[in-house]
Amino acid sequence: MVGTLSELETESVTAMACWEERLLTRATIADVPRSCPMAPEIGWNLSMAAEKTDAFVIRQADFSESSRVVTLFTRTFGKISCLAKGAKRLRSSFEVSLDLLSECRIVFLPKSSGSLDLLTESQLIQRFQPLHGSLPHLYAGYYVAELLNALLEDSDPHETLYETVRQTLSTLSSPAPIFVPVSRFELSLLREIGQLPDFNTCTICQREIEDQETPRFWVSQSGLICSSCGSSEYQTTEIESGTLSLLRQLASEEQIPHQEPTFTPRQKKELRRILTAAISHVLGRRPKTLPLLNL
Repeated sequence: MVGTLSELETESVTAMACWEERLLTRATIADVPRSCPMAPEIGWNLSMAAEKTDAFVIRQADFSESSRVVTLFTRTFGKISCLAKGAKRLRSSFEVSLDLLSECRIVFLPKSSGSLDLLTESQLIQRFQPLHGSLPHLYAGYYVAELLNALLEDSDPHETLYETVRQTLSTLSSPAPIFVPVSRFELSLLREIGQLPDFNTCTICQREIEDQETPRFWVSQSGLICSSCGSSEYQTTEIESGTLSLLRQLASEEQIPHQEPTFTPRQKKELRRILTAAISHVLGRRPKTLPLLNL
């Protein structure tokens, strides 16, 4: 017998609830039939294979009473945003793997349209554990997350940067001061996104600038101006002799193990002024968490 309209509606609602519960308990993709009534409405393509990769959690946002949207910086796929259904529940199978800056091994179902990816599995690799009792180390981790979320394009892989993030967070878990790891991270990030300033030649005359010179940093053009080309009409920051050499050392892709640069107070101030100007210029604003670092 053909059921009444209300009976059919009841069956539909029941089916939807059934599949939602299976997704909330993180059933594997193979367990979800292609006829799942939820999939077409939210843009998940269940015919696509699930993807696996390692990732850092760089942002969280509430989606509903039980679910969250998490932004992840993955090793293989770059930055992605996923819906983690049931992540806010007390007995969620995601547990602590989705804490901010945790590194985890994830399985997700890619989106087929403008919707979010669907996170189906997440296993904790390691948590971010900043130096105990040090707020600057904690805030430095938040700063890393802010820049990754703000400056990386979606689905643009950066495997070298992924290793830099891992090394930076590891250093922030030690008693080492935060100045060097944060500065190196900023420079590595700028290089990866194609926004690293030219610290070798004059932006105007293209002459190579020596370490002993006192060039200026041209903020709007993200490069150096030699003393001969310097002019008050440019928005510039003067660099002390020797500071340029330290800046180049920090920006080098070939770091010398167990050899950390040393800075005078003035050199540290100049380096921070240059890096803050470069980051803020690309970002279009001053990073929100930067003042908390007390660099």
